[in-house]
Amino acid sequence: MTCWYEGPLAAFDTETTGVDVETDRIVSAAVVVQDAPGARPRVSRWLVNPGVPVPAGATAVHGLTDEHLQRNGRWPSPVMDEIARELVEQATAGRPLVVMNAPFDLTLLDRELRRHRASSLDRWFESAPLRVLDPRVLDKHLDRYRKGRRTLTDLCAHYDVALEGAHDAAADALAAMEVVRAVGRRFATRLERLSPAELHTLQAVWHAAQARGLQAWFARSGSPEAVDPAWPLRPELPAAA
Repeated sequence: MTCWYEGPLAAFDTETTGVDVETDRIVSAAVVVQDAPGARPRVSRWLVNPGVPVPAGATAVHGLTDEHLQRNGRWPSPVMDEIARELVEQATAGRPLVVMNAPFDLTLLDRELRRHRASSLDRWFESAPLRVLDPRVLDKHLDRYRKGRRTLTDLCAHYDVALEGAHDAAADALAAMEVVRAVGRRFATRLERLSPAELHTLQAVWHAAQARGLQAWFARSGSPEAVDPAWPLRPELPAAA
């Protein structure tokens, strides 16, 4: 029987106006589908005119300028609908969805759906549950004592995965998928008997524990920064009174 990390996978990634999931916007997104390791990936891409200025710092990361997005990007409302439909299609087909640092990208998508479609991400997956594989959570749990950062670039270097065109949504999605396959192979004895559904549930527990550990480290360092334990999607903030 083929293990999940040797079978069909999909991956999702975004580029954004910044790092605040509540206020920042998606400017590009990609879904990559691969039926087996080494198979030619199928890529769906979206370019979005977010309707707000793109900070210079964000442009420096992904290279997308206001002028380019206004000229070539589409309005967010139909794009967010198309992205959600594509993710549902992958879930319906039974393909696990790889998302690096899932609470960031999936929460951003949820907020964009609420903002532009009066919907939420959860509502899209009522009939076809989302099964997420997060390389950051998996790696941090399975190799918890390894020193160093765990960005996508770091994980690609550690697992010998090529990352060409970093901070392009499609390139990052494909690299994250390859990292997940590499994690699966390296820790096969601990992962091969677990289904993607079981791993989805376990990652929520693992991420919460990782968040508590990071929060404790911040407290010892005197930092006021808060770490959200929710995974793969952060709950909606209560409306301001």
